[in-house]
Amino acid sequence: MVGTMMTKDSVKKRLMSEEGISFTEFTYQLLQGYDFLHMFKNMGVNVQIGGSDQWGNITAGTELIRKIFQVEGAYGLTFPLLLNNDESKFGKSEGGAIWLSPAMMPPYKFYQYFLFVPNEDVVRFLKLLTFLDLKEIQELEETMKKPGYVLKSTQRRLAEEVTRFVHGAEGLAEAMKATEAVKPGVFELV
Repeated sequence: MVGTMMTKDSVKKRLMSEEGISFTEFTYQLLQGYDFLHMFKNMGVNVQIGGSDQWGNITAGTELIRKIFQVEGAYGLTFPLLLNNDESKFGKSEGGAIWLSPAMMPPYKFYQYFLFVPNEDVVRFLKLLTFLDLKEIQELEETMKKPGYVLKSTQRRLAEEVTRFVHGAEGLAEAMKATEAVKPGVFELV
């Protein structure tokens, strides 16, 4: 497995770069590969899903399963990463994790995150993270360009939609109530 990892472009590039690759980073592929193998063998898990930055880690597992069990039944599926306008990703290692669990991030903080998304990101996030009709999103985008646009109203719609989807109507109401308590009169409650 180490030989296979050494042939991957992502590993080669990091080894040749100025910053190199840490032992922890390098062995993470091994750990994730063996984790997938364990779940495949003991729990019947045959698909691993992750962000596109996890492709090498996921394929390490599928290759290991094929080699050890001589089967073609393990698969990987990745999705493009959700990036901020500065190309930074949402994530624990980036310091900008957005937790879905209210135990890790209360609905109020979750709502606040999306309420303060920069204008450059809000329309893209509406398209990616909500079920709003594209025509409605286009109308919101056009409204942002008009004189008299109420600042943060498009962000507010994003925050409402995403918070309602993740935390339900009660979580959204809690978040909006807390927002109003912190900044009275700034955000009208609905």
